[in-house]
Amino acid sequence: MSDPSPIAGDFFSLLARYPFSSLRHPVSPDAPVQTQATTVFAFHFAEGVLMGGDRRATAGNVIVTDRVDKVMELDAMSLLAIAGVPATAFEMARVLETSFEYYRRSQLQSLSLPAKVRALARLLRENLPMTMQGVGVVMPLFAGVDQTVSPPEPRIYFYDPLGAQFQAVGYAASGSGSGTIRSVLSFQERYGAPRPAQMNLRQAVQFALRVLMVAAEFDSATGGVNPDARTFATIKVLRSSGVEAIEAEQQAEWSKA
Repeated sequence: MSDPSPIAGDFFSLLARYPFSSLRHPVSPDAPVQTQATTVFAFHFAEGVLMGGDRRATAGNVIVTDRVDKVMELDAMSLLAIAGVPATAFEMARVLETSFEYYRRSQLQSLSLPAKVRALARLLRENLPMTMQGVGVVMPLFAGVDQTVSPPEPRIYFYDPLGAQFQAVGYAASGSGSGTIRSVLSFQERYGAPRPAQMNLRQAVQFALRVLMVAAEFDSATGGVNPDARTFATIKVLRSSGVEAIEAEQQAEWSKA
């Protein structure tokens, strides 16, 4: 019995009839190992959104550096946390920062939150060819202030490598240590006292540092926090009034308590 005629527009049956080669090519053994930056997370607390991340970058089993800033301020009302290949992620951040500032100066108003969310999704979709080959994969977190509600409220969004965006109700995490972090955040949200949404700034920072310390115990690519070596996280807070960075000195003081 002969094969049935393909349905018009059936792309997959067309591929089956002709020996097209796969888009994925084998990686050369001489290719350099990709640098990866992990781990980042964000959660709502009483005053806004806290976004943090460790400062470690790895290449395979090698620690490249423990001084990477993975949480970046794109403008006065938005933050980006990167997980994945820093070369790609930092370029995306520069493009977004420039485009946000250009729109603000040319239109005399800031870009809306939905437009900012879609701008990052578009960059991730444009990176699809690299993602499909396993090169340059980025899975970021984004936080911005929604000005359409009264009073304005910060929102958290997370993305998949193909550019789909999702709003996080309470928290989000990305990177190799994200599984542990999500588990701790979920436990604290359900059974903890206080819950993350009830924490003040000091409590939220202390909790964020402890979360990273726990993640570092189960994931070698997560740098964690070491007060004795004065190694702390990158932590920034987004309120309806703007962004505030929590410097290492403040983290050291509060971690002792």
